[in-house]
Amino acid sequence: MTNSAIEAVIFDMDGLLLDTEGIYTEVTQLIADRYGRVFSWEVKQNTIGLGARELSRYIIDTLGLPMSVDEYLEARAPLMDERFPLAKAMPGAEALVRRLATAGVPIAVGTSSSRHFFAMKTTLHVDWFKLFDAIVTADDPEVGAAKPAPDIFLVAAKRLGIDPARCLVFEDSPFGITAAKAAGMFAVAVPDAAMPVEKYPHADRRLNSLLEFDPAEFGLV
Repeated sequence: MTNSAIEAVIFDMDGLLLDTEGIYTEVTQLIADRYGRVFSWEVKQNTIGLGARELSRYIIDTLGLPMSVDEYLEARAPLMDERFPLAKAMPGAEALVRRLATAGVPIAVGTSSSRHFFAMKTTLHVDWFKLFDAIVTADDPEVGAAKPAPDIFLVAAKRLGIDPARCLVFEDSPFGITAAKAAGMFAVAVPDAAMPVEKYPHADRRLNSLLEFDPAEFGLV
């Protein structure tokens, strides 16, 4: 794919647009503490980007928590409801979204979050999230499977009215990159600084932050 073929941009949200990964870590450790377990980076790095149920199952199995997926999700919900409304934007996120929207570039969010948690996380950012032409969450009725399946991104492209092959996806997680490539899209990784580089061999490009992205390189502005 050439850079000039890009017509639309789809953004992941957690750890990419919004700084929520620290909240997930805090909440997971609070639950793990109840059973004397430690939610280390070695475990967390394998959960970033997964859908809620897949993530929960991995944590339960890996940490040996004596609870079901439903019990885990029920335990973490009030803890996240309390913290997500304070989530801050990632560096360069708002500025890039506003620049693309001003240029008339079709933009969407494709997130593994539920609609409920999407609303919680964007509490401080409603004004610029209104600029997106489409918001696709994991519990959208048209989404059959969460990332690393391509469904979320394919539904986003459909709602933008753009061929998936002409969409650029920003993702922070290896699972998200897998989903974007499975959807036939150009995938740009913006990973956590602690993530090993070797987890992103399938990314078309890797950036340290959204501040490094130049829309003009893709003919978007």
